[in-house]
Amino acid sequence: MIAFENVVVRYPRAAVNALDGVTLTVVPGKVTALAGPNGSGKSTLVRALVKRVPLSAGVIAIDGKSIADLSPADVARSAAVLPQREDTAFPLSVREYVSLGRFPHLGLWRARSAADERAVATAISRAGIEAFANRRTDELSGGEWQRARLARALAQEAPALVVDEPTTFLDVAHEMAIFELLASLAASGLAVLLVSHQLNLVARFADEIVLLDKGHVAGRGAPENVLEPALLERVFEWPMSVARDPDTGRPAVMPLRRPNQPTFSR
Repeated sequence: MIAFENVVVRYPRAAVNALDGVTLTVVPGKVTALAGPNGSGKSTLVRALVKRVPLSAGVIAIDGKSIADLSPADVARSAAVLPQREDTAFPLSVREYVSLGRFPHLGLWRARSAADERAVATAISRAGIEAFANRRTDELSGGEWQRARLARALAQEAPALVVDEPTTFLDVAHEMAIFELLASLAASGLAVLLVSHQLNLVARFADEIVLLDKGHVAGRGAPENVLEPALLERVFEWPMSVARDPDTGRPAVMPLRRPNQPTFSR
């Protein structure tokens, strides 16, 4: 379980807090989705979890232990984190890149064991990247790179998985495949925290949505309780319509054109 309790983060020279009293809990067996507009604090929460930005106040705990008392390797063994942006310093084979996910278990000196190799092979299979596992990372498309990064996170075999915008650059089929994989991982007992702009996919797959607005929690609960037009319009500052997905009964969000906007003809 990952618990964020009254978390406050302020970047140097910033006029306001990036996170201002955020509280949420990520529990095993469920997909908890973090949504909100650009600049609402979603990625900052992920950076705070991996100790890349300091807390001004509050506590982040994994299984009851404050991350302030945990080393980066301890955090990585407990929560595999897929950040929004990442580049390799130099090209690697995709298989070797995925193998980096075993580093929190190996340290600097221990060689990979048969169990480590099985973990890498399983991660490659679950992420669906067998077809290009032997290619170099600098030869991948944007979507292939995203899936390779997810495989590396899965190779950590941590009980919690935190993914920040995992479907960037992916087409519809691969978006759905990633969300279905995250749902299956949660169903198998993992605690999954998903950061995403894809409101309709979040509505379909998340058990709980936490909606951030300017560093505050604006809404929290089941998708049908959070994805309401009035709340979405206030947070995203855009007119919204919400219907029901005929296949799932979950909310389906549609941004609307603003009234009285000029139209252009050829």
